[in-house]
Amino acid sequence: MKIAILTLLIILMPVQYVLADVELKDKKVTLEKLEIEQYSLGLTDGLFIDEEKLGFLIEILEDRIYKAPVNAAISEDGEILQEKPGITLDHDRFHVLFREAFYDDSIKKLKVPKKAVYPRVDRALIREIRTKELGSYATYFKETNLERSHNITLAAEAINNYVVFPGEVFSFNEVVGERTKDRGYKRAPVIVKGELAEDIGGGICQVSSTLFNAVDLKGIQIVERYEHSRSVPYVPPGRDATVSWWGPDFVFKNMYNQPVLLRAQSKNGKMTVRIFSSEDVEYFSGE
Repeated sequence: MKIAILTLLIILMPVQYVLADVELKDKKVTLEKLEIEQYSLGLTDGLFIDEEKLGFLIEILEDRIYKAPVNAAISEDGEILQEKPGITLDHDRFHVLFREAFYDDSIKKLKVPKKAVYPRVDRALIREIRTKELGSYATYFKETNLERSHNITLAAEAINNYVVFPGEVFSFNEVVGERTKDRGYKRAPVIVKGELAEDIGGGICQVSSTLFNAVDLKGIQIVERYEHSRSVPYVPPGRDATVSWWGPDFVFKNMYNQPVLLRAQSKNGKMTVRIFSSEDVEYFSGE
């Protein structure tokens, strides 16, 4: 492991300095005294720290340690799933400990400090904002088109349980992410310049269009929406929202005084999006 990390760092870094004792299983990272001394500024005989090299080290440590938090969510059977905190590098504590270890010869090893990263959405919030349904919309598709059905399900799962806070903007492309083969998307029919073709992720426009019709509410401001170049069969004319990773996006802003919860499901040829919030939800005009 140590040899592999050293090889990687030599390739990536303009100078040679290493990380040791990296245990990815429990995210433990330890720096030995010899490694710490490599971060001295050249020609200063160890009097000063090379801050640029140290900054690069911090980026690598962050990448090794970071574990994303998991928001609370609602399962298919309606159970609220517990949120889970993540882990990140404690930057402030690390700067203090690193300088102590750099200048104090009695310190032979530095255990890189970590701290918890708490999710934005916990069970209490989910419990509160699942109470009032603000809107919903359903569209239908042929399950026999397995590739397209698969893509619809993947995109629906990506937006399901997503919480949009007051004043926050939701971007379909950012939330769903790039539609690639590596991420599980398949080739299926799409509309390109008014013509039917096949491409990776075909079918997800039905998800974005269903979402658009569900969030077309007084308290939701549509920021960005584009129609297909020809009519689509799953929504009435003018009620679609085409999306493409390198092109159109569907974006809206939450203008309510409370967070809104998106609940999306693709099952048995039916694509459904429901919008929820708390009982105290009110439209905020900004005036």
